Amino acid sequence: MKLLKQFIEKSRAGYVRLIPEQPEDMWHIYNLIQKEDQLEASTVRGVKSETSTGSVSTDRIRLKLTISIEDVFFDVQAGALRINGRNIAENKFVGFGQYHTLDLEMNQPFTLSKPEWDLISLQRIKDACDITRQADVAAVTMQEGLAVICLLTQYMTVVRQKIEVPIPRKRRGSTTNYEKGVQRFYEQIYRGIKQHIDFSVVKVVILGSPGFVRDQFFEYMMAQAAKAEDKTTLENKAKFVLVHTSSGHKGALEEVMRDPQIKARLADTKAAQEVKAIDSFYQMLNNNPDRAFYGYADVRKAADNCAIGTLLVTDELFRAADIQTRKKFIQLVEDSQATNAEVLVFSSLHVSGEQLNQLTGVAAILNFPLIIDSDAEASDDESEGDKDPLTPSSS
Repeated sequence: MKLLKQFIEKSRAGYVRLIPEQPEDMWHIYNLIQKEDQLEASTVRGVKSETSTGSVSTDRIRLKLTISIEDVFFDVQAGALRINGRNIAENKFVGFGQYHTLDLEMNQPFTLSKPEWDLISLQRIKDACDITRQADVAAVTMQEGLAVICLLTQYMTVVRQKIEVPIPRKRRGSTTNYEKGVQRFYEQIYRGIKQHIDFSVVKVVILGSPGFVRDQFFEYMMAQAAKAEDKTTLENKAKFVLVHTSSGHKGALEEVMRDPQIKARLADTKAAQEVKAIDSFYQMLNNNPDRAFYGYADVRKAADNCAIGTLLVTDELFRAADIQTRKKFIQLVEDSQATNAEVLVFSSLHVSGEQLNQLTGVAAILNFPLIIDSDAEASDDESEGDKDPLTPSSS
């Protein structure tokens, strides 16, 4: 997704202008849009006209509309997003207050206005527009003198750097120039990996080449990392996967993606952090239940005591139709971040998100045990039941 313009006032009211560039962007937009937001976009509408002879014809014309959003429909399989609402701007062809459905299109700009932009929505825009935050798989294809460093998302491959270094041929009796050329080549690849690959985001780095180029480079990189005390590279050694490719060009990645073992490895990367977190939560719930809370009431209590180490919450809660429900979960996130808690927003389309939804959609791993007075909490829950319908039972 590309951010064209953003204007947010101190009151948090404002608008953003965006262009969706890939199917995954439609999912981000679906999570941004709320009822009563305003959307300006280009659309096609059938307009009837009557000729001088009395016959009526319908022409389809493209026009720009601004609607107040009432309903949003998202087709996960097709990646299609339809937004229904009432026209709120003067228009020659659509009357004020008349209903219209906008189908957001790829590579077509739109403007979304909100009375209040919360930190979850602003963070989603930042993540969706930053390719390095989306890509949790990196790949380096190489052959002697040529290397391509790429970042892979679920839907696209982005070339971050192409490296070309002339390497002299080996000469009988003297390999000095050849070895110097190879060293320069490997040094540039190593620098490129450090510059373009964020190991806090990337879960797998594929090194592919014909022959033994990948193996020799990997040995060189680890030796240089040890010499330079490059802890980041050394600590992430296990993330590198060495595979055979027919060439060092970007097109060789297609061969890698067809490998069943690689496909299985990559399938686990998109939400690896979330899967690890949900597993850690269940282990804590079994072994030390006073440090594993779920349900809004208990997690809120943990936040009030500055006890949350990791907050787990599904994006579904931020799409709640009730504004107050949305706000209380946003406040929970803000309060948790204020005490340096790690906040993980799970996708409800992923299996880990489905697991979390079974636990009411919100859970927390605590930094220290916290004992809650169940009787007191139960009486509080009963008194607040009507105004807090999503409050679950204690963990």
